[in-house]
Amino acid sequence: MYFEDFEVGYRFETPVRALSESEIVDYARVYDPQPFHVDPEAAAQSIYGGIIASGLQTCAVAFALTLKAEVFNESSMGSSGMDRIRWLKPVRPGDLIGVTGEVTEVTRSASRPDRGRIVIDYTVTNQTGEVVLTYAITHLLRCRPGI
Repeated sequence: MYFEDFEVGYRFETPVRALSESEIVDYARVYDPQPFHVDPEAAAQSIYGGIIASGLQTCAVAFALTLKAEVFNESSMGSSGMDRIRWLKPVRPGDLIGVTGEVTEVTRSASRPDRGRIVIDYTVTNQTGEVVLTYAITHLLRCRPGI
């Protein structure tokens, strides 16, 4: 899809994906080495009662799922940023997460008519439908060639 194909209210869903304990621990050892992410014994004694995924890992997996949905891949020119990131529930080993995106803003560039920006509010849920993460991304998209 290209910029012109989006309107406020457009929604899409991604495939779902499970996170394994080894994947969570491997990520956290490099990027977020807190005990409740990397040490099963310490995690069991934490407020979480076991290993949980890093919120940053959850964001990265959710973004990858968004790209796998192939909604705007063809027209993407990157992003100017993320807003309103909220980690609402822990993601645990074996959890299946999926993403729903909803377009909340559509603005064509006044200075560059070959592109525009859309804001998508994302909601990440687990296998029981609990919301584990929310965030918004401003995507820069190409307009359809020849328009």
